[in-house]
Amino acid sequence: MNRIRLIHFADLHIGIESYGRLDPTTGVNERVLDFLRRFDELIEYALAHEADAVIFAGDAFKTRTPTPTYQRAFARRVKRLADAGIPVLLLVGNHDLPGMIQQASSIEIFRTLDVPNVVVGWREEVHRLETRHGPFQVATVPYPSVQRLLAHDQYRGLSIEQLDRALQAVVTDNIHALAAQLDPSIPAVLAAHLSVSGATYGSERSVMIGRDAVILKSALADPVWDYAALGHIHQHQSLNEGGYPPIVYSGSPERIDFGEEGQLKGFCLVELARGATTWQFVPLQARPFVTVRADVRQATDPVAAIKAAIAAHKLQGAIVRLHIKLRPEQELQVRDREVRAMLTEAGAHFIGAINRDVERTTRVRLGSLTPAEMSDRELLLRYLEAKQTDPQRRDLLMRYAEGILE
Repeated sequence: MNRIRLIHFADLHIGIESYGRLDPTTGVNERVLDFLRRFDELIEYALAHEADAVIFAGDAFKTRTPTPTYQRAFARRVKRLADAGIPVLLLVGNHDLPGMIQQASSIEIFRTLDVPNVVVGWREEVHRLETRHGPFQVATVPYPSVQRLLAHDQYRGLSIEQLDRALQAVVTDNIHALAAQLDPSIPAVLAAHLSVSGATYGSERSVMIGRDAVILKSALADPVWDYAALGHIHQHQSLNEGGYPPIVYSGSPERIDFGEEGQLKGFCLVELARGATTWQFVPLQARPFVTVRADVRQATDPVAAIKAAIAAHKLQGAIVRLHIKLRPEQELQVRDREVRAMLTEAGAHFIGAINRDVERTTRVRLGSLTPAEMSDRELLLRYLEAKQTDPQRRDLLMRYAEGILE
């Protein structure tokens, strides 16, 4: 049985610049270069392992209107695959969609120029791709935008919840219609950029454009498909373990923020065959995000304690944030400049934040009274209680105070 070797990846989000600075050599933000390097690693893998095709499941850029520099960087890499005779399918994600349905998406140019070996999945459609190991089918389901519904009179005036349900029904019907168009004799892939029930969300929520309609997993779990290549959710996950077809989010190839600190990043290598598809996750060298926590409240030398906490982590090349717990009297001993120097010396690539959590003495509550409603004697007593004054000394001070107040 011939097996077709696919690379499945998604959510490049070229243009994210958080936790980065300008690279003087290229004039591009360092974080943008991180995302491009992951794409380069994927391309090298595809060429070295003789991939038959590449499926990109949406969200090429961070915004709907990427800069020409970012568009050029993405196009150069797609062209490298296409020039090697590897068909590339580019699916339109929510970050690729224009604000108005009449406008072009950020990847539309590949379709307009009819770039050889590049197919743009901009609508629900079945595509037949020829590879060196035979043909296969890809049904494309771009991000389901509510704007498409609102273009029809029957959906105007509906509530948000009603629109979500209507969109879910439309997408489900479209997937069933695509399945009915398939040639049962050759392998079939469903490429979709959407949220599926049962999936675990992550940092994509912080950069999401538009509302989400969740599609039931049952709409995809049809053995007419040999693999469901999903994009949109950044955490790699398989939604149909033990079942067929595999329903897989490849996840994003690079970390966006600390919400993805512990996640593996990479892509999927798929061995596609009719009724017998297998796949594996291939990790990439994504830049690490590391959170260092230093509780120095009991330390006689808080600076030394912070240094020890930093030394306990691998920070080489990492984007780092530091959380310090300390007592009020320790605040002046801990200088941000000194802490930053320690993190830099440990190899931190970028310092995201240095947060101080200072342990404050809990204030004595005044009950239902405001200070203006309390007598001088009551205010003084509450003050002494708040300072945790020894009871005998407190009584003595209050006796002297009585005479002064009179």
